[in-house]
Amino acid sequence: MIYRIKVIKGRKYATAVKSREEFLALRNSSENLANLEKARQGDDAAKKKLEQFAYNLGHVDGLIAGCKSIGSYFFHDIDCYDKEQAETICKQILEKKDEIGLKMLEKSASGGYHLVCKRVPNTTILENQVRIACILKVADMDNNARDLQRVVFGTSGSAEDLIFLDNELFDEPMLPEECEAEYARLKERERRGEEQLPLGAKKANKHYRPWEDNFDINKDSWTSQAAKPSVQDLKNLEGLNADAEKSNKSIKSLNPCKEYPKDYHGIPFEAILEKYWELNNGGFEPNIGDRDTLTFQLASDLRHICGRSAEWLDQVIPCYDGFPIEEKRQKIANALKSSYEGMPGRLKDVLDALEGRKNKAPEEQSESIEQAALPEQIPEMPSDKKLPKLIRLLTRNTPNQYKAAVAHAVFPPLGTHLKEVSFEYTDYVPHEATLMNCLMAHTGAGKGCIDEPIKHIMADIKERDKENTRREEAWKRDCQKKGANKDKQVRPEGLVIQEIDPDMTKPALVTRMDEAEGHFVYVKLNEIDLFEQLKGQTGKQHFQLMCLAFDPGAEFGQTRVGTQSVTARPKCRFNWNACTTIQKGRKFFSRVLTDGPISRINFCTIPEMEIGAEQPIYGKYDEKFDEELKPYIDNLVAAHGRVDCPQAFKLAKKLQEECAEFARLSQDETYWNLSHRAIVIAWLKACVLYVANGNQWEKSIEDFVRWSLQYDLWCKMQFFGADIEAANRVGERIGTRGPQNMLGLLPDVFTLDDAIHIRQQQGKNASRRDTMHMIRTWTNRGYCAQRTEHSFEKSRKYVGKCKN
Repeated sequence: MIYRIKVIKGRKYATAVKSREEFLALRNSSENLANLEKARQGDDAAKKKLEQFAYNLGHVDGLIAGCKSIGSYFFHDIDCYDKEQAETICKQILEKKDEIGLKMLEKSASGGYHLVCKRVPNTTILENQVRIACILKVADMDNNARDLQRVVFGTSGSAEDLIFLDNELFDEPMLPEECEAEYARLKERERRGEEQLPLGAKKANKHYRPWEDNFDINKDSWTSQAAKPSVQDLKNLEGLNADAEKSNKSIKSLNPCKEYPKDYHGIPFEAILEKYWELNNGGFEPNIGDRDTLTFQLASDLRHICGRSAEWLDQVIPCYDGFPIEEKRQKIANALKSSYEGMPGRLKDVLDALEGRKNKAPEEQSESIEQAALPEQIPEMPSDKKLPKLIRLLTRNTPNQYKAAVAHAVFPPLGTHLKEVSFEYTDYVPHEATLMNCLMAHTGAGKGCIDEPIKHIMADIKERDKENTRREEAWKRDCQKKGANKDKQVRPEGLVIQEIDPDMTKPALVTRMDEAEGHFVYVKLNEIDLFEQLKGQTGKQHFQLMCLAFDPGAEFGQTRVGTQSVTARPKCRFNWNACTTIQKGRKFFSRVLTDGPISRINFCTIPEMEIGAEQPIYGKYDEKFDEELKPYIDNLVAAHGRVDCPQAFKLAKKLQEECAEFARLSQDETYWNLSHRAIVIAWLKACVLYVANGNQWEKSIEDFVRWSLQYDLWCKMQFFGADIEAANRVGERIGTRGPQNMLGLLPDVFTLDDAIHIRQQQGKNASRRDTMHMIRTWTNRGYCAQRTEHSFEKSRKYVGKCKN
């Protein structure tokens, strides 16, 4: 069935679309076509104004929140940003349309595809999406699109956009009671864990490939005939409805309130709720996996602005995806009973946005562990006004979508200007500014954005290298003329050449390092696999070079007996920048996932942009830019010896504790291992900024470095986290993911069994022994307290911070 969705005061209402003519008229309206044209040029606001449709629902007329009626069809989302690949995908879908039960195929506003297919009876939406993906095996699936109330932005009714449409889709073959009984049956099946799914299917992943989890479809288990609801199914459904009605009558016992509040300090509650979704859930109501935890979170937040009215909370908080009403109300009751702390940051952000407040009180700016750790989306870069002056300058001419990549990529060339300058880390081991950066982004993402900033940073070094290269060439020509004569000139002194070529042999590289006189050598690679040419050797030796470059005091060289051979073991001072696609980068590092190179490299990326987005416009890198940059470069060149930066030392200590606390809460060993050297990299950036700023500390350095650390760890966990975990287990890759705060996934009062279940969900050892060890760690750290032998309660700091 096709439903048209309209959003009224932040809530979605459904009306059935009953014919092809009506469907095409909605899609081809002048307003929708105008918005579609703007959306395909990158206008997000226009995209949100496109006609919206829903395909997973059974029988509904009106508000879709709380709907418990599943339909005979389901929606499947395929993202694609490559035109040639898109054509291949379309062809494959149409060739297998009968096998997958295709009823509709449309091109999305972003260039991917929306499919609507026949749902196999007795199977959930997610099971069917995984089945389709495993049959097609042509593109990633979005496994966040599995909730019953999923809404889709429609495109036009042209043959290019609406590629295939079966009129069967305009009718729902199941009766209303059959749709509701099917829904209840599937919810129970899901609760019991009876779905046939690969391990990574239920994790939030917009680019998921279930067939890579070695998932094999058991076709015998997929029935081809619709199962009619049994008498017992219908009785169970009636019982659920009766219980819900009974619970509805008892809601006033929570906190009687004769009159609902209508606004908060003049702001209508409808506006608050709408802005809450926009800031905390991308503008959409929550997915199926968020329903119980978000109910508690929402009640805990909103109680501060509704006079702690249970009646009002029950009215404004829906039963997400059929979450039983009695359970929803119990969550509200628990939220009202929990300790009454200050207004949470989430709600403050909403009110600030609506009231236009720009400046927050200092106590409102504190950052919780959940916020300081790894978010689901890439960490947002501080605004220009909050950046260190040097970073603000270097990113000034960069379009917004590239600023984060540039802000990371500039550090290897900046560090290359330091000669024999060292900083003392928290373990009192001196480190030099060894900084290596790899930019991993999709094909055509604009990885060349780092070229101009690096070119201008390296300009003075390149000029000196040019003169020394000329001297070296003159000496070589002289040697060739005189052959083996005894009066042949010795190699000139002072041939400091820092910027090297990517196809250099090992003897040449050793010579460059040996003659660098304490300077770094530097290389910029347009493709990461050019490292395999750098030493002219095969195997893992280029990875060994990366490890030696990062480790304090490590030497790099060779010993030869020939009179003409290079024999030297200089200190390994080697900085570099490299770019690669995400797929090629994963393949390149796949052999050394647990060997150390990944943890020693600073990674960054470029977010994907929609097809048709406007061309980014760069600023000018002119003489004025060089004049402003010169004082910072001069400060770096002038520095020498041991530099003491107490603020950076203190910041490193603080970052260590923040990462350690999140690691204890998430119990994620991969995150914990990667964080050690990531903090060293972040600390070195702080030291470089300190020296470049004339040994003057800026408050903005701390904010920038903390973000840089979060960003680096986010990239590492997204690109390599699951692969590293699988390699450590000698198991299979389970999909891209980041660590989660497991204490945050538990209710405020939880049992040992709750904790065991959470560890199972996160793919960790769920034995009672390991789970108790985790809880004892939390108890010793003051995160929670023991109530009875097998029940525990969160401390005040973590109450109400239960989230998925």
